[in-house]
Amino acid sequence: MNEVLQAMKNRFSTRGYTAEKLTEEELKVLLDAGMQAPTATNRQEIHFTVLDGDNPLLMEMQEEMLKDRPNMKLDSNFYYGAPTFIILSGEAAFGWSAVDAGIAVQNIALAAEALGLGSVIIGCIKGALTGEKQEYFSKALKLPEGYAYQIAIAVGHKAASKEPHEYSAEKSVTCL
Repeated sequence: MNEVLQAMKNRFSTRGYTAEKLTEEELKVLLDAGMQAPTATNRQEIHFTVLDGDNPLLMEMQEEMLKDRPNMKLDSNFYYGAPTFIILSGEAAFGWSAVDAGIAVQNIALAAEALGLGSVIIGCIKGALTGEKQEYFSKALKLPEGYAYQIAIAVGHKAASKEPHEYSAEKSVTCL
């Protein structure tokens, strides 16, 4: 089977990581994969902000996120202790930024799998980063002017595993 198709088949959302940091080369491969993703009208408007897993901003995001979700229970933190966290932002006024960021984050997830790393795509902090503290977080994260959070991904060496999810083509596909 083709390596890309195999990575798609094997990939799962990793919810547990070792403390081992990514190498500079691993991070470069992941970011290159994200930047190689196509964008609408070749706008290339997606910006990547990389944080270490111990960056205090991540806990601030979590605190803000939990304000809207008081009953949410976390075993550790919303990014499952990953040593690397990448936020993808895009031009807030461009209608395709969310789609473009989604394509880029999937490229990163597949590249991580190809490198033997784990990843989990994170959307739960959207309210925290686009809510009343949006300006604060945008400035703290050094997002480009006019940019807003779109999606994020946590990446690291796997400390947990599970089977990739099952699916039903019969239920999910209609051919006309």
